[in-house]
Amino acid sequence: MQRGNGDNAGMKFKFTKMHGAGNDFVVLDGVNQSIDLTPAQYQALADRHFGVGCDQILLVQAASRPDCDFRYRIFNADGGEVQQCGNGARCFVRFVHDQGLTPKREIRVETASGIIVPKLEEDGQVTVNMGPPRFEPAEIPFIAPSRALTYRLDVAGRELDISALSMGNPHAVCIVDDVEKAPVEQLGPLIEHHARFPQRVNAGFMQIVNRQSIHLRVFERGSGETLACGTGACAAVVAGITRGLLDASVRVQTHGGELSIRWTGSGSDVFLTGPAITVFQGEMEL
Repeated sequence: MQRGNGDNAGMKFKFTKMHGAGNDFVVLDGVNQSIDLTPAQYQALADRHFGVGCDQILLVQAASRPDCDFRYRIFNADGGEVQQCGNGARCFVRFVHDQGLTPKREIRVETASGIIVPKLEEDGQVTVNMGPPRFEPAEIPFIAPSRALTYRLDVAGRELDISALSMGNPHAVCIVDDVEKAPVEQLGPLIEHHARFPQRVNAGFMQIVNRQSIHLRVFERGSGETLACGTGACAAVVAGITRGLLDASVRVQTHGGELSIRWTGSGSDVFLTGPAITVFQGEMEL
């Protein structure tokens, strides 16, 4: 393997293709091999026709602090680096355990938005402590005069009621009557690039089935609509709970499968449980 410097067109590296409820990833071991790709190279890797194809690339690195086991970096399909990915976090702990990088079933991982704690359950599912949600507009970030339960967002002349919050990355959640009929492809990119979200935003469309169950579609910033979004599922459930519409434990049905979210309210951490599947392994030259 050649060591990469971001401009090395002949760099070879091993990768693993994984998914969490259909939200798919290329996972790179940056502990045992040197990975230093440019945004354009991450974009090429994510391309479904000319690369491996994925929603996000996950980079496993050695921790930079003694209280963590690993460092976790996430790159969207457009090559841009983002702070957090819940489905990716589940694949992360499955990867480092299966690859023999750690014998631990529960690890502490540093991310751009703080420490997360994913755990391999005995039944094969993975639970991730995603930390507490953040609601202050400046922390999302979202342009608003003050914190509110919901906000009115003008999208192409259409007034939407949204919940805005951060799960380590920004989310806007709107409630729809039927998630399958929701104009996700039309409104998703308009919400993602809305001027009130200076770092762009993930747009969630939530249909409430009952107090313990929702259907969800998410248009992710930098990736478009994905089959599932872990932080999006967390954000949607938190939004529903804060609005008094959902209970503390909720099943989230996505196009890629079911996720389970648990949140006991203000000040507490959000727990995300779902699958983490290895699809195949390979080697690629960029």
